[in-house]
Amino acid sequence: MRTIAIHDTRSGRLLPLEPREPGKVGIYACGPTVYGRIHVGNARPFVVFSLYKRFLEHEGYDVTFVANVTDVNDKIYDAARAAGVESEQLAAEMTAAYVADTDALGLGRPDHEPLARETIDEIVALIAVLIERGHAYAVEGDVYFDVRSYPAYGELSHRDVDQMDQGEGISGASLKRDPLDFALWKAWKDGEDTSWDAPWGRGRPGWHIECSAMAETLLGVGFDVHGGGSDLVFPHHENEAAQTCAARGAPLARLWMHNGMVRLEGEKMAKSVGNIFLLHEALAAHGRDALVAYFCGGHYRQPIAYSDERLAEAARSVERIREAGRRLVTGSASPDDLSGLREAFFAALADDFNTPRAMAAVFDWVREANRRAEAGSPVGDADLREMLQVVALDNLLDATDGADAPDAAAQELLARREAARAARDFAAADTLRDELAALGWTVRDGAAGPELIRRG
Repeated sequence: MRTIAIHDTRSGRLLPLEPREPGKVGIYACGPTVYGRIHVGNARPFVVFSLYKRFLEHEGYDVTFVANVTDVNDKIYDAARAAGVESEQLAAEMTAAYVADTDALGLGRPDHEPLARETIDEIVALIAVLIERGHAYAVEGDVYFDVRSYPAYGELSHRDVDQMDQGEGISGASLKRDPLDFALWKAWKDGEDTSWDAPWGRGRPGWHIECSAMAETLLGVGFDVHGGGSDLVFPHHENEAAQTCAARGAPLARLWMHNGMVRLEGEKMAKSVGNIFLLHEALAAHGRDALVAYFCGGHYRQPIAYSDERLAEAARSVERIREAGRRLVTGSASPDDLSGLREAFFAALADDFNTPRAMAAVFDWVREANRRAEAGSPVGDADLREMLQVVALDNLLDATDGADAPDAAAQELLARREAARAARDFAAADTLRDELAALGWTVRDGAAGPELIRRG
């Protein structure tokens, strides 16, 4: 196995992946809070860690990937109340929508997708240990973590403990010993339709304790990689790390891996801001392949801009690969002198999962393969297929048995579009282009005339 390094948020350094158990890697990535359909920003960690699993499996590791669903949360209560439905019903509906939307990405499912409401016993037991060890206290049915009882608090987010704000507002402020303390358990309140019994009173868990319990239940303490969006570093992951180590006397995870945010016009994409593009709408507009290629085009740790231009660029990249695939010899070995580009691809992924550098190696490979094909010496597709499998784009090389040929209806729309363009009726031409897109076709205008390309 080659050496694999990843940037660890806690240390701030690039560290080697050294699994707790040789040959096996456990990954836990925080999933969505299901109070609405997920947006493109929510999808980024799902894509990053699904692809990271593929890479590690290629390198010979046995990977267990856990991505939770937060289905007990204040945001769900608020959204359900506004919609006039029970919170459990809304959470179930939005969980099903989340699964359907991410299924459409074609990356497979995580090995485990635990729900908070199915982990209540484990949550209650973990809180009880924290109370017993003097790191938490119960008051009027609430339970709070005593932040100052844990001296290492702040080491993950690199923040001064006196400069922190848990973001809980005035909720429970009068009951806390210190404003910095955060809720592990919230007492039942009038109007809340979901609650559970606990030794300190009927109520429901806080957000942070849910993930600690779910991660420990499925991966144990000291698993290999804890992931999620960079917006979760504080307070969510800081609190996870603190409460687990306080209860168990050992770190929750060995490495902490965080992806950057998806941004639109300089702002993080978020429901609270209102600048969101829902995942299922983005998939319908741009196609699965373009969206996966878009995510691969940005380094996972950096923010990535979302725009129609970026997605169009990704779609063009996809078509470059698809077209190259038509010129390759299916199932044949690639020339030895192209193996250096294959090695560059995997070396890039081993170096802090650098997908942009890896994709640059793919396109260098494609460029050289095209040159040879034009010279009458087509090459085999083995190396390219191996690289693309890791980034879930190997379907671009699959034979389609005529499925890529536009039917009569598409050809008619294309002819009408060309007639509209010739008449300089560009509004009509744009409408016809959109109709073609709805049928799954992209129009590519070239020197030889327009061409219909099947969208991924």
